[in-house]
Amino acid sequence: MLNLIGIGLNDEKDITVKGLDLVKNSDLILLENYTSLLQCSVQDLEKFYDKKIELANRERIENDCEKLVEQAKTKNVTILVIGDALSATTHVEYILECKKQNVNFNIVHNASIFTAIAITGLQLYKFGKTASIPFHEADSYWNIYQENQKINAHTLFLLDLQDEKFMTGHEAIKKLIKKGLDPLTKAVIVERLGSSNAQVHCDTARNLLTTDLGPAPHSLIIPGKLHFKEEEALEQ
Repeated sequence: MLNLIGIGLNDEKDITVKGLDLVKNSDLILLENYTSLLQCSVQDLEKFYDKKIELANRERIENDCEKLVEQAKTKNVTILVIGDALSATTHVEYILECKKQNVNFNIVHNASIFTAIAITGLQLYKFGKTASIPFHEADSYWNIYQENQKINAHTLFLLDLQDEKFMTGHEAIKKLIKKGLDPLTKAVIVERLGSSNAQVHCDTARNLLTTDLGPAPHSLIIPGKLHFKEEEALEQ
C-alpha cells in the first residue's frame, strides 16, 4: 500500500486522525522537504507519530517513484506532504504509477496554502493561475501575473525554497518590481499561514519592502479587481 498524506501547514498536530492511523501502520515513512516548511522539527513529528521518518529531497521523490511504488507491493509506504497531499504535480505521478503497477493507494487531504489564503479576505474563486517565483532568473511568473491581470484575477505567488533557504516576501517583491511592477501596486504578504502566529500584511509593494516580516514561509499576493468586501477585509 502507498499512502500520500497531507500533514497540514503548521506542526505535528495538524495531521488528520485518518492520516495518523496510516502512519502508525507504515513500514517506511518519507517526508518531502522541498515544497514548504513546517513550524516544527522532524523530531517533533517522530515523537508525536511514534515512528521514524526519512527526509526526502526533490531528487528522491521525483527519481524514486517507480522504486517506491514497487516497494509498496509488499510494504506500507507513506509519503508525508506539507499542506495537502496533492498540491504538487510530482505527487500525482505516484497515483499514476500505482495504477500502472496495480498497487493500492490512499490519499489523505489536508489544509493547504491554496485555501489558507482566504484569511486575507480575498475570495478564492477570484484567484487566477498560481505562479512560483524561483531564485534564478525566469519570465514565467511575470507572464502568469500579466495573464491574471487581464481577467482581473488575483495572483498567488509561491516563493522558492532551496537548500533550506526560503525566499522572503521582500525578495519576491524586488523581483516583481524589476520585471515592471508599479511600486505603488497594492500587495499582500502572508506569513506562516495555518500557525497561531500567522500574519497578513497589506500595503503598496514599495511600503511592504520596509515592513518587518517574521520567519518563513512567506507567500505573496497581488490582487486583481477587488469586491468592496475584499477591500474592507484588506483594510483591516
